[in-house]
Amino acid sequence: MLVVGGESLIDLVSEPRGPDGIIHMHAHPGGSPYNCAIALSKLGNPTGYLCPISRDGFGDYLLEPLEAAKVELLLSERVREPTTLAVVTLNEKREARYEFYRGADRAFTAQGMIDALPSELTLFQIGGFCPIEPEDATAWLAVAKAAAARGATISIDPNVRPTLVDDFAAYKARLDQFLDLAHLIKVSREDLEALDDTLAIEEHAQALLARPNCKLVVVTLGDAGSLAFTRSGRAQAGIFPPPVFGDTVGAGDSLMAGIITILAERGQLVPERLGTLDDAALGETLRFGAVVAGLNCGHKGCVPPTRAEVDAVLNA
Repeated sequence: MLVVGGESLIDLVSEPRGPDGIIHMHAHPGGSPYNCAIALSKLGNPTGYLCPISRDGFGDYLLEPLEAAKVELLLSERVREPTTLAVVTLNEKREARYEFYRGADRAFTAQGMIDALPSELTLFQIGGFCPIEPEDATAWLAVAKAAAARGATISIDPNVRPTLVDDFAAYKARLDQFLDLAHLIKVSREDLEALDDTLAIEEHAQALLARPNCKLVVVTLGDAGSLAFTRSGRAQAGIFPPPVFGDTVGAGDSLMAGIITILAERGQLVPERLGTLDDAALGETLRFGAVVAGLNCGHKGCVPPTRAEVDAVLNA
């Protein structure tokens, strides 16, 4: 089984205040790990999701896409804490301001999550909010170490958010511990700039590959596509533009799910093989991920494609 750990939340997106003075808001299920779990399952992977879900109405709303995608909820007992909210306020210029109200996504114990891990564990994917709070980072790190001890490949998509932390240096120190565990690291260009804007992407990639366990680094570049690096190769791929564009919500999460999927299918989702991927293999991997991400961008919000939809594009 592939397991994804990390936050689920509700995005509450406002419209600019109208003449009536009332703020109208739209609710969307989200959270980077949540999106990735759904994308993995829709691509045909047995997928478990490790995050508490609230008993409240928003928790019901979050469960619907998980159940529709046949994601296994590993923490089946729902919690009393309210669903975590990301409130996105738009001004008259449609510029966004974000506020996060944490709740159910933090209602865990390390031992409870470790006990919920399946006995057969191929991959443990982590990211999002996990390193933000010191106590959360300690718990998630223990879970990642337990997964690694069971032979799982560890992957991370950190989604670095400097505005969410008071002490960015301390956050980076916590993130370092996760990066040192990971075999596969996916970051965006913006993540790298936030961590150290004095280094070029290639320098960042080589520094990540020099960490104790890292074998493969993927860097997303927005509409410029993506890059991949191992000690044996390097590749770049462009985006796949959908016939009709919706938005980019969940594009990076879908790309990550695509990359994990194709690596698993080819027997390459193991540390000893990840590091041997050459230019050609990396290019094929990025291409598959780009199609998954592009098809997701044909919708409003995060709506990852099925495997049949991806194959239809690749076989055309």
